[in-house]
Amino acid sequence: MAGAGEGAMSKRPRLLHLHSSFDPGGKELRCVQLMNAFGPGVEHTVVSATPDAYGAAAKVARGIPLTLAQDFPALQGRPTPGRLHRIARAMAGYDLILTYNFGAMDACMAHTLFAEMLGLPPLIHQEDGFNQDEVQSRSAKRNWYRRIALGRASLVVCSEGLEGIARREWHVPETRLHRINNGVATAAYAGKPRPDALPRVIKRPGELWLGTLAGLRPVKNLPRLVRAFAQMPEEWQLVIVGEGPERQAIRDEALRLNIGHRVHLPGHVAQPARVVGLFDLFALSSDSEQAPVSVIEAMAAGLAVAAPDVGDVRAILAEPNRRFVSAAGDEAALSATLTDLASDAPLRAEIGRANQMRARADFDERAMITAYRHLYCGAMGRSF
Repeated sequence: MAGAGEGAMSKRPRLLHLHSSFDPGGKELRCVQLMNAFGPGVEHTVVSATPDAYGAAAKVARGIPLTLAQDFPALQGRPTPGRLHRIARAMAGYDLILTYNFGAMDACMAHTLFAEMLGLPPLIHQEDGFNQDEVQSRSAKRNWYRRIALGRASLVVCSEGLEGIARREWHVPETRLHRINNGVATAAYAGKPRPDALPRVIKRPGELWLGTLAGLRPVKNLPRLVRAFAQMPEEWQLVIVGEGPERQAIRDEALRLNIGHRVHLPGHVAQPARVVGLFDLFALSSDSEQAPVSVIEAMAAGLAVAAPDVGDVRAILAEPNRRFVSAAGDEAALSATLTDLASDAPLRAEIGRANQMRARADFDERAMITAYRHLYCGAMGRSF
């Protein structure tokens, strides 16, 4: 681990990334997206609070200076002064500290308490959403902790909803609060994939695919999507791309409804741009979202989207698609929306074109990368 002052002597800025896990997921893949965009002129050290959870590192481009720290103090545990002091000391010697979600909040607290004493670099915290236990309301105890821990940090959020929570519940002042839209390489989604682009499942002539991209976690509520899909015509197949602990629960629900032959779980896909275009309609079934990248990817691929009204989903979608956003948690309404869109191919195409235009105009990765670069450089007082 670098010693204090080493960052100042380095020609390249040194960024420290503190994650609860660095396995592939929305925030981790955006982090990799930025690393690759910033190029070899920036050095990165990544810490995962979950041992050996560094799967997203495989997506970092060759030539990007990357260290996977194995000896960093534990990011989770009782927030005792001694433990927080050890975390703070380990943050010395970098040019910028980046923390992600509540799993790294102890590092924020360590920075707030000891930054001045130890001469630590600036810290930017990034929030993307909540676990199942804070979907409806935030824990009062955690909110109290966040208010103190974020006392010196700048905060980046990806949605209007999170921006409001940061103001109302965490009391983050406007001068330290930044909203940056998620973005994707929209042009990469324009092509038509090969029918065999997905592992273990091939799109056959005459089939129509309802698709989604999601971590198979409880908050995504994918058994709900299986039940909503069950009413769709026989020529439709449900393809759920992703991995996670809910795989068996999804499979069990499909078997219970006697549609196991029409529900496919091909696993994680490293390059979604190469497969999303196989879908004929995209669906979301989550209990909670903020600004889901998967919806932006579907829009970039020219798809209509059926989704519950969670987070910023309605605002992200093009205007013609918004009437197909159903009330959050209303499974019958989601099913009806899917049936309506499944029955009208010209309407799906019209909505898809509108979504694609909006994605290119407002959610291309170039704007996101520029915004993060400007924020990071401003915090460090140097450019890269």
